Amino acid sequence: MDFHPVEENLRQSFRALATGRERASLLELPGVTIASLGVRFQMFNAAFLSGPVEGPAALEARLQSASDHFREKGRAWSMWVCEDWLSWTARLRLSKICGTFGLRLAAELPGMVAGELPLPFAAPPRLEIRRLTTEADLQIFRTIGSLCFRVPPHWFAEVFNPGVIPSRDFECWLAFQDGEPVATAATVPFGNAIGLYNIATIPSHRGKGIAEAVTRHIAQDARLRYGNLPLVLQATSMGLAVYERLGFRQVTRIMAWVS
Repeated sequence: MDFHPVEENLRQSFRALATGRERASLLELPGVTIASLGVRFQMFNAAFLSGPVEGPAALEARLQSASDHFREKGRAWSMWVCEDWLSWTARLRLSKICGTFGLRLAAELPGMVAGELPLPFAAPPRLEIRRLTTEADLQIFRTIGSLCFRVPPHWFAEVFNPGVIPSRDFECWLAFQDGEPVATAATVPFGNAIGLYNIATIPSHRGKGIAEAVTRHIAQDARLRYGNLPLVLQATSMGLAVYERLGFRQVTRIMAWVS
């Protein structure tokens, strides 16, 4: 399967979160997309490769342009690298070149794609799953995300500001079980794919099929509204088995390097 829908949707997810922010940077440099929210959490002050990189010198030039931008802004930043953009020689030198720009590897995520999801093996848990619509919903979304992704609450609050409530470019979801908030998710419809993000279940409710039920629900909702498009995501180690069971297959690897 083609890796392009995965990396294109990932870049769009950052653009969607950055749009309308006073401190945001949204621009296209040669071979590099800047989609920065201008926040304290450097993972969301992001640069991305946006085209093939033929060798180490080209890779260094791309990182230099991104580094120059964030140095001018005075912000910690991240470089998100889809490895399929890299030639073999660029891959071999990636770690060393990133190190020269003060970047360290923070995450390696399988980039995955799925078509039709198989029927569930068991009855799903009874959940109320709905889109985020109020400030109270937003606070719940932040609290669950901060806990599950181990991010300081004030950093997560900066990333997910009130602008996400009405957004249809980055749609946030909450899941409740017996009235208790237990999980979050987000959808990013863009181009020829639907991106699934921020799928997280609170620790006390894991292992009960909630993540699978939420994934199925948001995928079905998005496809009803945007068409029967491929589903794309980047999996954490915790969620990998769930997504593989749902028919997702790895087509690339995404690496996040942070300053």
